[in-house]
Amino acid sequence: MAGFFNYLNLSCKSATEMVEKRTFTKLTLTEKIQFKIHVSICKACLSYQKQSEFIDLFLKQKSHFEFANKEYQSLKEKILFQLNEQEK
Repeated sequence: MAGFFNYLNLSCKSATEMVEKRTFTKLTLTEKIQFKIHVSICKACLSYQKQSEFIDLFLKQKSHFEFANKEYQSLKEKILFQLNEQEK
């Protein structure tokens, strides 16, 4: 039983990485469960999540921060590549 809880246990570093990862990709079911359990316990990560969502919304609303479609796709691909490399 302890192994199961260790499997669901998530560090704050991993939780904050998931906050940013879900901006660009969908989290797996396991990641979603791990994240929900973590933020239900850790108020600092919950606060980080809310701040990140606020910043993302602010940047989307400001036209001078918008990238041209080609630049946006290039940036998105770089971020996805780096996320995939970290998982290996």
